[in-house]
Amino acid sequence: MKTVDWYFDFVSPFSYLQLFRFAELPDDVEIAFHPLLFAGLLGHWGQKGPAEIPPKRLFTMRHVAWLARRDAIPYTLPPAFPFNPIRVLRLCIALDNRRDVVEAIFRCIWRDGLLPDDDIGWRAIAEAVGAEDADGLVAEAEVKAALIANGERALARGIYGVPTFDAGGELFWGVDATDFLVDFLRDLA
Repeated sequence: MKTVDWYFDFVSPFSYLQLFRFAELPDDVEIAFHPLLFAGLLGHWGQKGPAEIPPKRLFTMRHVAWLARRDAIPYTLPPAFPFNPIRVLRLCIALDNRRDVVEAIFRCIWRDGLLPDDDIGWRAIAEAVGAEDADGLVAEAEVKAALIANGERALARGIYGVPTFDAGGELFWGVDATDFLVDFLRDLA
């Protein structure tokens, strides 16, 4: 079994879309999930996010909607974008970065249109992942430290955006690099 590392942020609709491409990975590949704060990557590399540049924000939202329609992926733009993903990133870590948790949080945000940084959305997300004391979980010092460590590890590997796969030191950034990753992994077999 080969393990590939997947670095993502729940604020990224492209990360959500890439979830639906996981079935294309070879059967002997296991994914290790690493939530991180996209804003931290942007700050480190001196970049603005797509939502911070009005024409790029508009194109990004059109592109995401088009990709979702093309690939028959359920998609609802949350009522505010960007939003603050800190609590859901920490919640994912507190729940051991399990795939079912990652998928449930993404569905709540990008399928159901819930905002993780408002109380109604937060409660619904916590319920969807079965977290009874979500506020307590995300306040734990080791959870906060783990989110910071994920970002530091990503930067040390040269990661500059999300989603990014790290397959043995080779980086594959963006949903549009999924085919590139699949071919790379098959060539290793």
